[in-house]
Amino acid sequence: MRAFFLLTGLFMWMAVGTLSAASEGEAATGKDFDVTDMIMHHIGDSYVFHIISFRNGEGELVDVSLPLPVIVWHEGHLKVFLSSRFSGGNELVALGDDHLRLYHEKIYLTDAAGTLHYGADHEVLNPRPLDLSITKNVASMLLASLLLSLLMINIGQRYGRRGGLAVPKGMQLVVEPVVLYVRDDIVNAQIDKDKAGRFMPFLLTIFFFIWFNNMLGLIPFFPGGANMSGNIAFTLTLAVFTFFASNLFGSRHYWQEILWPPGIPIYLKFLMIPIEFIGMFTKPFALMLRLFANITAGHIIVLSLTSIIFVLQSIYVAPLSILLSLMIFALELLVALLQAYIFTLLSALFIGLAVNEHH
Repeated sequence: MRAFFLLTGLFMWMAVGTLSAASEGEAATGKDFDVTDMIMHHIGDSYVFHIISFRNGEGELVDVSLPLPVIVWHEGHLKVFLSSRFSGGNELVALGDDHLRLYHEKIYLTDAAGTLHYGADHEVLNPRPLDLSITKNVASMLLASLLLSLLMINIGQRYGRRGGLAVPKGMQLVVEPVVLYVRDDIVNAQIDKDKAGRFMPFLLTIFFFIWFNNMLGLIPFFPGGANMSGNIAFTLTLAVFTFFASNLFGSRHYWQEILWPPGIPIYLKFLMIPIEFIGMFTKPFALMLRLFANITAGHIIVLSLTSIIFVLQSIYVAPLSILLSLMIFALELLVALLQAYIFTLLSALFIGLAVNEHH
């Protein structure tokens, strides 16, 4: 029973933790609580890693953040500096004959006065430099990669010392069943066994990499909270890897089905060829969009439910709002694993359709 209350308290803390800084910030400026702005700020990327917000003895809001490296390139000029030099967008940084300005978490090239030019729809028309910065999402991805590497290297060394037939201990008890499940029920079930070993490292890496990033994104305090799988560039890159793995190793039968489908009248071939060719790209596109949409939707729902308290400014809705947020947040823990499973399963399916021998 004590463990149940501790777990419930932890979930409640994590469900409302992401809103504390946002509500403090709105109160400090005297503005109404903007739900859309708070949610978009949370799920978006940033050049700083927010740690904590608190009020000092004089009632002023103090934000403690970790500035991240900004790396930009423009017309032969490379600039590397910490994002704190922007002072939250109030300062400019010189780059050759131009100046860099941070505006709505994007870096633009401006003149010495920091002038921004707007279009008809209030979009910024200023050019942007090539941005290679270590943003919050990139830092979170590197952290997840480091944790995953340390875990797997440690487990691999234990197997090397104790032998593969030894009884697993510690984290081996958690990781080994997952690895065996991915191997037997996902990879070997979709890909011919004589070819499955070629793709096993890729698919295992994809599974754990997505899972670790999803779980790290559910932690609302430093160093978590980054919406990595809710970044379309992240899911696009993973989908492109699956695309290349499917098509670079595709069998002769696979390409025959695309370029000249057998067993159908010739007049239908000219209809099926473009459909099959488009299907080569719709499969990874569906992978990309499914992971992106599900993870982003989970973050938005949790934040929306919890923000009801601040929108209505009533403590009477707090129990229901927190309870609903807690339920969705607990569901998100399952979704974090489920989306890694689905992405890996579909990747194995697409690869299997491409490399398996025709039966």
